[in-house]
Amino acid sequence: MGWGSAYSLFDTVADALIEANASDEIKERALTKVIARLQEDDWDTERDSLQSYRNDPAIVRAFAANGIEWPDD
Repeated sequence: MGWGSAYSLFDTVADALIEANASDEIKERALTKVIARLQEDDWDTERDSLQSYRNDPAIVRAFAANGIEWPDD
């Protein structure tokens, strides 16, 4: 069974980085690590979070670095 509620943790971190006006480099580096760690714990709602941040190229790249892409990308 996967960890569906991890989206809440991811979204909180992503939102905090956005609100802090973190650079794209910082968002991508930090969230790439967060995504990898959540996947280690069997995160199974990655695409739900990806969908919420599809307009942020740095976050999209962080997902892609972990093998998660939106189906039409």
